[in-house]
Amino acid sequence: MPAVGRGFIVCIAVVVPALLVRALAAPDSVAQGRDKFVQCAACHGSDGRSTVIPQYPKIAGQSGPYVINALKAYRDGRRQGTYAAIMTAVAKPLSDDDIANLAAYIESLDTVQ
Repeated sequence: MPAVGRGFIVCIAVVVPALLVRALAAPDSVAQGRDKFVQCAACHGSDGRSTVIPQYPKIAGQSGPYVINALKAYRDGRRQGTYAAIMTAVAKPLSDDDIANLAAYIESLDTVQ
C-alpha cells in the first residue's frame, strides 16, 4: 500500500473515533438550556410566550445570538430599561455556558412542542 494511503487510513482510524467520542460526550445544549429555563418560565411562561404576565416579552424563537448578547448585557450591568433590575438579578449568576444553553433552548422554542 502506498505511504499516502496508509497515512490516510491511520488518520481516519484516529480522527473519526476521537470525533465520535467528543460528539457522544458533548452535552445537549438545548436540554441543558431547558433545565435552566425553569426560572425564566416564572415570567416568560413555560413556552416562552409570556402568558403569565402579558407585559413581559415573548422570547420563544428569539435568535440565539440576540439572547446571548442580551443576557450578558443584563448580567454585566450594561443593559438598562423597564425590567433591567429584574433581569440583572436573574442573569447575574449565569455562566457563559448557561447563557449559551439558554439561548439554544429559547431559539428552539418555536419548534419544540
